Parts: sequence; C-alpha cells; structure tokens
Amino acid sequence: MLNKKLTIIIVNWNTEKLIIDCLDSIYENYVSSDWSVVVVDNGSIDNSVALIKEKFPQVILIENKDNCGFAAANNQALRDIASENFLLLNSDTLVLGDVIKKSVDYLEKNSKIGAMGCRVLNADKTTQYTCSMFPTLTNLLLQLFGLDKFKIWSFFSRYQYKGWERDTERDVDVISGCYLMVKSSVIDDVGLLDEDFFFFGEETDWCTRIKLAGWQLVFSPVGEIIHFGGGSVKKLNYKRDLLLSNAVVRLHKKHFGLIHAFFAALIIVLFTLTRSFAWFFIYLLTQKDSAKNRAFHFIKSLPFLHNICKNNFRF
Repeated sequence: MLNKKLTIIIVNWNTEKLIIDCLDSIYENYVSSDWSVVVVDNGSIDNSVALIKEKFPQVILIENKDNCGFAAANNQALRDIASENFLLLNSDTLVLGDVIKKSVDYLEKNSKIGAMGCRVLNADKTTQYTCSMFPTLTNLLLQLFGLDKFKIWSFFSRYQYKGWERDTERDVDVISGCYLMVKSSVIDDVGLLDEDFFFFGEETDWCTRIKLAGWQLVFSPVGEIIHFGGGSVKKLNYKRDLLLSNAVVRLHKKHFGLIHAFFAALIIVLFTLTRSFAWFFIYLLTQKDSAKNRAFHFIKSLPFLHNICKNNFRF
C-alpha cells in the first residue's frame, strides 16, 4: 500500500542558501499530512546539511559521502519511498502559490498522463524555456547555425518551443527536471532514471522512455515556480557544457545507435569550434573582456570533447 500521495525529491550539492529558500517556499505554500519531502545531499561541504537538520527536522534527509550524480541521487529516494506521485524539484527553485497541489490534482484527473511540468520563470519573472523536443540531429543543426533563435518561424525555434509562451496546455517530448512530477505507476512501467547519465540528459532519457511506453507528457499552466538556474551547475563553469555535450551524445547512442551518436558529436564539435573562432574574432575587434571570456570558455572545451568522443566510440 502506498504511504503518501506525493513525495518531493530535492537533490542538493553545496546550495546552502538556495535550498533553505526552496524548502521555505514549499512549506509556506503546501502543507499536508499526505506528502513528504526528501533531500538527497550529494556530499556537500558547505553548511547545507546542518541547516536542513536545524530548520526542517521534518525533512527526510539522505546523506551521501560523495557526489553520485543527479540520477543516482533521485533514484535513492525513488527506491526507498512509497508514494503515489513523485516531484523532482531543483534546489535552486522557489515554489509559488498552490502549484504543487494543483499539479497533483491534475495528474489524478488524467489517467493517460504519466508526467507533467508547470510554468517556470526566471528570476526576473520572464518565461523560462524548460519544456523541449528531443535533441534530434535536426534540432542540433538548427542550434549550430543559430536558426533556433528565430522565434517567428516555428520550425526554426521548435527545439525549445520558443514561440510558445507556456500559457496553454500541450503535449511535449521532454520536461525539465527542475520541476517534473511523475506517477509511481509510470516508474513501475519504465524503470528508474538511468544512472549512466551523471548530470544532464537523465530527464530527457526518462521522458523519452515514458513516451515510448505510451504515456503522455504534458505541460500544464497550473501554476508557477521560479528557477534561478545554475545552482550547483554554477560551480562547474565550462565543465557544464562538457557534461551536456556528453549527455547529448549518449542519448543518441542509446536511442538511435552509433551512427546518430557520431553525427551528434560532430555537430557539437563544429558548434564549439565556430563559437571559439567567432568570439575570438569579436575580441580582436572590440578588445572586450566579455568576448575574451566567451572565446576561452569554448576553447577550453575543445580538448575534452575528444575524450567524450573517445569514451563513446572507443577509438
């Protein structure tokens, strides 16, 4: 028998201030005896764990000695906690109003919908493009040539649905893990998050498997959260791009095979090369430090892209 109607899972890695604010926003806006909050700490060395224990003793706290990654940390809670629904929530978010309650009600009323997301805002309250299509080769090419920035043509901006203001309900391919609510019956059907994805790509893979199993993935404007973006990722600087690049190649390798993965890797290398040259050229013309920093951001990634290709294709 399921113990809870909802379990909220938050993975934390050195986001001391952010996670306290996040937990505050949850308990200020959604209080019920039929839900629980689990924080999985991935070996934080800041004061996160002590503060959570002090301020939120009701939180179920799982303490890992090391950073085991986003997927593995979420899976710890998904395996151990009995619940009808699970909400994956980033530590760098603020819950606004009764969005969580409305999300639970929405899933309960729609039997064919396996997972859903809500409207996500940036810190300045502008809309964040959290739902997307799968990063197909076509979508990667649109990014390579910068065509995805043209919102006026829906085909060009289709990857992140940039022409859509997230004010209407629609089926989507991928829902961001910053706010992803999933039924436990779906997890029973498709399995847990794939732990081969350390950081990035895990929710894309999960959503793809959920959709292939016949479930709907839906964005619904039932309410809003604020997602500050970055959080733990801010500490990764250019390594963030490398993790994301590796995830995209692995996604193509897993779902489409080696040939697709090879071309995905090629597009990523071309993207990095062209941005390196472009920003370095802009720096030569303007002598602006911002352009110099952007150029070196991409240049530093180039040697590591070889390792990504080597690990995925064994050459």
